[in-house]
Amino acid sequence: MLEQLLIFTRGGLILWTCKELGNALKGSPIDTLIRSCLLEERSGTASYNYDAPGASYTLKWTFHNDLGLVFVAVYQRILHLLYVDELLATAKHAFSQIYDPKRVEYFDFDETFRQLRKEAEARAEELRKVKPVGKSVNDGRKLVMKNGSGFGGGNKKNKSEANEGGNGDDGKGRKLENGHSNGNHNAAVVEGNRGMGLANGKENASSNNEAFDVTKLQKLKSKGGKKTSDTSVVSKGSNVDPKKKVTKKNRVWDDSPKDAKLDFTDHVEENGNENIEVVAADQGESMMDKEEIVSSDSEDEEDEEFSKDSKPDATKKGWFSSMFQSIAGKANLEKADLEPALKALKDRLMTKNVAEEIAEKLCESVAASLEGKKLSSFTRISSTVQAAMEEALVRILTPRRSIDILRDVHAAKEQRKPYVIVFVGVNGVGKSTNLAKVAYWLLQHKVSVMMAACDTFRSGAVEQLRTHARRLQIPIFEKGYEKDPAVVAKEAIQEATRNGSDVVLVDTAGRMQDNEPLMRALSKLIYLNNPDLVLFVGEALVGNDAVDQLSKFNQKLADLSTSPNPRLIDGILLTKFDTIDDKVGAALSMVYISGSPVMFVGCGQSYTDLKKLNVKAIVKTLLK
Repeated sequence: MLEQLLIFTRGGLILWTCKELGNALKGSPIDTLIRSCLLEERSGTASYNYDAPGASYTLKWTFHNDLGLVFVAVYQRILHLLYVDELLATAKHAFSQIYDPKRVEYFDFDETFRQLRKEAEARAEELRKVKPVGKSVNDGRKLVMKNGSGFGGGNKKNKSEANEGGNGDDGKGRKLENGHSNGNHNAAVVEGNRGMGLANGKENASSNNEAFDVTKLQKLKSKGGKKTSDTSVVSKGSNVDPKKKVTKKNRVWDDSPKDAKLDFTDHVEENGNENIEVVAADQGESMMDKEEIVSSDSEDEEDEEFSKDSKPDATKKGWFSSMFQSIAGKANLEKADLEPALKALKDRLMTKNVAEEIAEKLCESVAASLEGKKLSSFTRISSTVQAAMEEALVRILTPRRSIDILRDVHAAKEQRKPYVIVFVGVNGVGKSTNLAKVAYWLLQHKVSVMMAACDTFRSGAVEQLRTHARRLQIPIFEKGYEKDPAVVAKEAIQEATRNGSDVVLVDTAGRMQDNEPLMRALSKLIYLNNPDLVLFVGEALVGNDAVDQLSKFNQKLADLSTSPNPRLIDGILLTKFDTIDDKVGAALSMVYISGSPVMFVGCGQSYTDLKKLNVKAIVKTLLK
């Protein structure tokens, strides 16, 4: 049964609801649909599932883009109503006939909708009754094939006809290659299991011919034995004396004196302390506090380049017709009109390292928002599609909620507790290095920081973090290796509370998204310590793998958590951004799949090379 049907504007004004249904929805499925699907450019999907305590809903929707209206139907997921799509289409058509932008109430639509619902339910019931009849017809056809004139059905006449067929067909209109009633022995067995039988004794001959020859196997073994014996002789003769260590000598080009070897290691003093350079205030201001200036190139040139890519149908229509259409305007945009421009956009996004799945969903969402909309005069379809895609990208990359770390740090300080940030991610993406960059940025804002070495798995991880701590002159909490990282993080937070540290930066071991034991340990760490911020550290170099990494990280954290409200990823830190040129699509893929904002961007090797994500620059690069 249909739970609810709503009609509202894109601005959020509800114009009409079905009072006859009047069912009180559990939870807030409409709000969740708007927030998680429509505003996030996921409107190209067919439906949306919403789970609430005691109920599970499926929501379907359609747009009237020319009038700016949204039609949403809600029903119980278990019912699988067949008439919802048809009902939405007919309701959209009927409501658009009486819609007036000045009107707010539409009580006269109640009777119209009641009639439309009855007609849709009646058609669905007729289709449900027709289906069993079709099934019996198919069963009768199978029975005829089994007992009648079908190939190999037990009738001698049919068998003789099949034998006399030679290189003809097999009774089903399919050509056979060598006059055999079946191509190979395995297929004949399958057909026999289906009750269709074998035509004559030629199949046995074909199966015997295809049997494995034992003599050939013995010959191959003898050949292989000779080869292996030859290779063993060579290997015996090429043994090198283990006492003689072969080293590569440096080439000498002239008689000039030898250069001294370069040594970049940190030398250890007699007392055991390393001479590590202190750089807490030497490298200048962090790039996080600098405003990035985006160069403004001519938009007309970009528009011209885009139109060249998306004009495959220009030769069909001709110059005059396309010019007349741009002057007079098109009545309503159809999906066929948008496909060439959207295909060019999809290819362009994929060349910028956007995951294929994300690029396809974005184009579907843009098509859904433009379909049925009237094209204004002196406007091309390509420029309209590009403008819609630009708005969609800006909407996706702009954070839904503001995460101001410095403000939250001061709020936690007033409550006399440290602000905890946990860095998670796969192996080798630069978690420890970028943790030190974040620490350097916080130190510039007069925030006291403590590091927690919770990577007790990788060899050298504690020493790496200890080096960063000494260079930045900040305390570090460590317990060595082979310890429970959740317990180490808990003790580090307790130590920071006693010492009065404002922020605790927790370094964790790198782990692949499919490694369940390590993901379980990470879920335990987050559940036990309840950090204020969970940052996913990912490379800007990844393409399609970004979708897999983030979705599985979130899924594992949700599945393996013992809390009814599990903590998921709150933000993203993109590393190696200086190595990708214009392949910035990983930022879009990660934000789209997780809904979390990109909070930091690593763009170099020094502590100052950490900056904010410039949304306008990213969008411009993606569409360039």
